Amino acid sequence: MAVKVRLSRKGAKKRPFYRIVVTDVRSPRDGRFIESIGHYDPKTDPAQVKIDLGRLDYWLENGAKTSRTVASLARRVREEAAAAK
Repeated sequence: MAVKVRLSRKGAKKRPFYRIVVTDVRSPRDGRFIESIGHYDPKTDPAQVKIDLGRLDYWLENGAKTSRTVASLARRVREEAAAAK
């Protein structure tokens, strides 16, 4: 089973809100997922991102691939965490 970490869209029309989910690549964008590991709200200023980095690392170690957007968001969260220390 090929596993991917990607965004799943929620929210109302013109008010998107995304969950960061681990899913089988054959599942539709907003369909079944294995685990939800965070969320992303692009409409707030600044955009709100929360990712459980421990779970993300677990899935990456076990062969999951990330979408480009999730990789970018994870990089931003890691940089913010490093800057806060």
